[in-house]
Amino acid sequence: MPYYREDLARAHHLGFGAHADMCAPGILKFLEPVLAEKGLVLEVGCGSGLLTRHLVDAGHRVIATDASPAMLELARGYVPDAEAIEQLEMPDARLPKADAVVSIGHVLSYLPDEAAVWRGVAAVAQALRPGGLVAFDICDLEWGRARQGAPVQARVSEDWALITRFSMPVPAQFVREMTIFTRNDDGSWRRDDERHENVLIDTSAIPEALAKNGVDAVVGGSFGDEVLPEGLLTVMGQRSGS
Repeated sequence: MPYYREDLARAHHLGFGAHADMCAPGILKFLEPVLAEKGLVLEVGCGSGLLTRHLVDAGHRVIATDASPAMLELARGYVPDAEAIEQLEMPDARLPKADAVVSIGHVLSYLPDEAAVWRGVAAVAQALRPGGLVAFDICDLEWGRARQGAPVQARVSEDWALITRFSMPVPAQFVREMTIFTRNDDGSWRRDDERHENVLIDTSAIPEALAKNGVDAVVGGSFGDEVLPEGLLTVMGQRSGS
C-alpha cells in the first residue's frame, strides 16, 4: 500500500508543518546563489507543499515531486504557483536536471532498502547541473538508537486523531505503525492504518558516495540555526563545475 494516503496526508499537512517552517530559513539562505541566477529547484518528496510554499514565496522556480497522489493533490491546491508539481518515485525515476535539489522529511530513508537509498543519493547528485547545490535530511543509525522503547504517541484535533506506535525489527530499520481516525461529514469517524518503514544508514559514508558523482558535500546537524531531532542529519553540497 502507498505511504500517505488521503487521511494521513491531510493530517500531516494540517498538523505537522513545523519541520518545514524550521528548516526553511537555512535552506533559503543556502539557495541564495540559485535564486540570484533564477535557477531551477527540484524538490524531491514535497509532500503537501509545506517547504515548496517557502521556496516559491522566496521567488524560486520549483518543480515539486512526490510519490503520494494524495500529497500531490494537496500540494497542487497549496502551491498552485509552483513551476510544476509531478509524481516521481525514487530511486530509479529519471530526475529532471536542476540547479538545486532539496528534500526534507527524510525522504530517502523511505526507500525500500539500503541499496535503494544509495541509488537515491546517486540520483540526486546526477540531477544537479554543474555548480548545482544539494540539501536534504536523512536518518542516521542514531535515529533508531535514540528511539528504542519510545512510547506510543497520540495527536488529536477536532476532526482527526493520529496514534503512532514505534518499533525496530532490526537495528537499521525504524517502523511507525499509524492509525488515523478522520471525522466524516455526518459526524461519524472512519479509520485507516499505515505502516511506514524507514531505512537507517551510516551517514558518514554519504560524502564519499556523493564525491563519486561529482558532488562535494558535508553531513551536519542542521541546515541553519534550527535544532533537528536526534539522529536526523543534513547533507549539503555542491556539484563541481560552473
